[in-house]
Amino acid sequence: MAEGIEARLEEIEARHAQVQAEMSTPEAATDPEKLRDLGKAYAELDEIVRPYRAWLEVTRQAAEARDLAAAESDPEMAVYLTEEADQATARAADLFARLEQLLVPKDPNEGKDLIVEIRAGAGGQEAALWAGDLFEMYRRLAERKRWKTEVLGSSPSDLGGFKEVSLEVKGKDAYARLKYEAGVHRVQRVPVTESQGRIHTSTATVAVMPEAEEVEVDIRPEDLQIDVYRSSGPGGQSVNTTDSAVRIVHKPTGIKVEMQEERSQLQNREKAMRYLRARLHQLAVDEAQAKEAATRKAQLGTGERAEKIRTYNFPEGRVTDHRIKHTSHQLQDVLAGGEELEGFVDRLQTAARAAQLADEGD
Repeated sequence: MAEGIEARLEEIEARHAQVQAEMSTPEAATDPEKLRDLGKAYAELDEIVRPYRAWLEVTRQAAEARDLAAAESDPEMAVYLTEEADQATARAADLFARLEQLLVPKDPNEGKDLIVEIRAGAGGQEAALWAGDLFEMYRRLAERKRWKTEVLGSSPSDLGGFKEVSLEVKGKDAYARLKYEAGVHRVQRVPVTESQGRIHTSTATVAVMPEAEEVEVDIRPEDLQIDVYRSSGPGGQSVNTTDSAVRIVHKPTGIKVEMQEERSQLQNREKAMRYLRARLHQLAVDEAQAKEAATRKAQLGTGERAEKIRTYNFPEGRVTDHRIKHTSHQLQDVLAGGEELEGFVDRLQTAARAAQLADEGD
């Protein structure tokens, strides 16, 4: 995969040089809009090219120091050169990791506030208690990260915990860190309601949803078919001797609006456009909500015990994330929203980044 990444970085550097050259042309100098677009493209490419060139330089330094160390007859100098090579190699590894991150397409929801929704799944009262434990885990993590939280709604159960609870989280990188928590969380422990000391398996589902922003509607003139005609009254009777009525069809969606209340074609057109914008706005909102509902449904699953992203085993004090096959034996620290939980998040981010880079390279 590293070879594929290097090839992409070479292409980006070549494009960076091309854009830089285009910015210096007379055509760009006399076209402010083109120059602005080129400047934006250059800045985006430069964000990757600068660390790429730094990575090339420290990689060269590491290789050079290693070659000198191998040829050095003085043992002390050889040790010094080897240490220099090791330090340069470490810097190169850090830069390459940063480049990998820069090459991953950005999630459009990054930077948004979010809502964590937790629902009790299979297991009755024990599942509700488990949902309460997960709620506390995320609340404590947010407290550690200095994110702001607010309970938006909850349905407590009789013995404690929640049948469902939603927590709004606001803070830097909150969505990027928490989005991997979506799915079924399975717990294996002896419930407080169990008199025989038997271990039960219960679940709770977690959905992570970025908060929706105000939907804006962009209407392109070429997407409109505008017709004018004479206003008509009851029974089709013409009530105006001029073509003042307006019909507008939005071709991409097929939405049609007609307006003839005003005597002026200009006024009818303006009112028709306001009406069309309102219709398109509502359509966009409806589609966004339907997509969010589908995403939420996919995240939640059915809550059955066999569906899980992570298992929390109390008798053994371990937590296993089944997506990345990683196990921690620091259960209490995970439930406290501590560094062990963040360790899972770090590994999930790394795995997701690797998968995205592999997809990009295909």
